[in-house]
Amino acid sequence: MLPRTAARVRADSLLDGLTTAVICVDQNLRIAGLNSAAENLFGVGRKHAVNELLVQAIPHFAPQLPRITQALSDFAGFIERESRLSRHGEPPITVDWRVTPFMDGKLRGLLLELLPLDRHLRITRDEWLAAQHQASRELIRGLAHEIKNPLGGIRGAAQLLEREFPDSQHREYTQVIIKEADRLQNLVNRLLGPNRLPKKTSLNIHEVVEHVRQLVQAEGVENITLLRDYDPSIPDLVADREQLIQAVLNVVRNAMQALAARPGTRGIIQLRTRAKRQFTIAGVRHRLVAQIDVEDNGPGIPAELFEKIFYPMVTGRPDGTGLGLPIAQYMVHSHGGLIECASRPGQTIFSIYLPFEPGSTP
Repeated sequence: MLPRTAARVRADSLLDGLTTAVICVDQNLRIAGLNSAAENLFGVGRKHAVNELLVQAIPHFAPQLPRITQALSDFAGFIERESRLSRHGEPPITVDWRVTPFMDGKLRGLLLELLPLDRHLRITRDEWLAAQHQASRELIRGLAHEIKNPLGGIRGAAQLLEREFPDSQHREYTQVIIKEADRLQNLVNRLLGPNRLPKKTSLNIHEVVEHVRQLVQAEGVENITLLRDYDPSIPDLVADREQLIQAVLNVVRNAMQALAARPGTRGIIQLRTRAKRQFTIAGVRHRLVAQIDVEDNGPGIPAELFEKIFYPMVTGRPDGTGLGLPIAQYMVHSHGGLIECASRPGQTIFSIYLPFEPGSTP
């Protein structure tokens, strides 16, 4: 038989392995414990939540307090499907949840189990988007290679004509052909994305984010403030430094361009890092992933563009190429990660998720 302390450690490890959020409250409706899934679901830390009143630590439960109190008083649980829990200023969380009373000696308590439906919908959507992006990328790669071959021939023919007719009148025409061929060649190369596999080494994610921040500040953009909110406890991960810098830089520049569309207002970009436990990416569950948020207070993404922002050549700006976000998504995908976006007027958040290990299917 395991000692009591060893059994407790083992039980905590098992609870942290669950994708179901579990919260235990005592007879005073104070949180006695919660697992990692509950921390991620409600954005609370275990150290700050334990021993706090349930509705103070997790305000989402405030509207449900009378029902929870009644369940404790009557010692009778309940089940509710597709319940929407929310707190002021945040989007609601849709869950199926069960409340079960229990006795700890002579003291009563409640066990709250919550299955987040938004998460399962997100996983399904991410898998569909990953398949769509892969299909579109294969199509684009095929077209790009078909375009590159005749482009080389056109440019070579223009150079031969330039040698054959070196006079200024003909040279003007051949130079136009060569410059346009080079411009299209550059566009095709960008469509194809990186032409090498990631060279992965151990690195600190904050070094990457700080490097991007310094690059952006060096550009001297006016009326934009960059804020930092880093979690220093995030461990090193194995990744290609240059590709991650390019991916984060593309996302930050996208935010800067969105803020430039609102002249006369003070733009704010916040760079935030967090660690998330038991996170699923494209059907693969990872014990721990690094999360990099790039948040801006711009106008938001138009509804008609939101589902298309990671497709090449899709942009809401007249001078945009629509390649920054697709290239960033491709680079993050090559690391087993994912970029997600949430947007409304006044707040757009791009979240980059990078796993620390290959993960295991649920």
